Amino acid sequence: MKLLRVGTAGAERPALLDPDGVTLRDLSGLVTDIDGALLADDDALGRIRDAAASGELPVLDGDQVRVGAPLGRIGKIVCIGLNYHDHAAETGSEIPAEPIIFFKAPDTVVGPEDTVLVPRGSLKTDWEVELAVVIGRTARYLDSAEEGLAYVGGYAVAHDVSERAFQIERGGTWDKGKNCETFNPLGPWLVTADEVPDPQALGLRLWVNGDLKQDGTTADQIFGVGEVVRYVSQFMTLYPGDVINTGTPAGVAMGRPEPKPYLRAGDVVELEIDGLGRQRQVFKDA
Repeated sequence: MKLLRVGTAGAERPALLDPDGVTLRDLSGLVTDIDGALLADDDALGRIRDAAASGELPVLDGDQVRVGAPLGRIGKIVCIGLNYHDHAAETGSEIPAEPIIFFKAPDTVVGPEDTVLVPRGSLKTDWEVELAVVIGRTARYLDSAEEGLAYVGGYAVAHDVSERAFQIERGGTWDKGKNCETFNPLGPWLVTADEVPDPQALGLRLWVNGDLKQDGTTADQIFGVGEVVRYVSQFMTLYPGDVINTGTPAGVAMGRPEPKPYLRAGDVVELEIDGLGRQRQVFKDA
């Protein structure tokens, strides 16, 4: 299923995208939100599947409604750095022996077409298309990558917007360059795990002002999705509704020759992942 949340920011309602890829169906009569509690409730998910198959869910006017982030009440956002061979190469970094972990605050999440703000004083705002993994079951000390995959509730497109000077040149951890307002557009859909049989076979692409910048595949990940979930579960408990951003392929501004084409107000970024939908953001000054 392709689940989403539509409406004004802070007042989104749960919805379903029909298999035709066009028609939106209102789920508010069945569930209160698309969140971790829903993903952990097999009975509720079954009711949605049955209602969708019946064709009786109310239709929403998709042309007149904002699409918000497809997941409400996000617990935490765990991010994996340098997780693609080609991205590590373009930045001159060694292949990590273990996954690099940092965090984004849930309040960085916005909808897939919401405005993204270039922070005050920023000269190095960068783009990163990423596969987001949404946890569907509580995970502690998992034993294998196969078990890790079994704890995934769904997948989504994430844009891990980054400010490289804040991240790298200002001391401390990466978090200063990752947690600026609006720095994690998510969506448009949360695609349930049953619709993604192989998360290591997804193409990822990103354009800036119509120019293709990133064109990669999750097959190039250093640590695959199942291994990432297993690994993270050794250090923290993962709960339904937690999100893991799994890294970005080559093609970011930081990896390009000088003058590096960092983002400015007025730039338009579009990104997509096979089967998970497409985003579009206009950048403005904060």
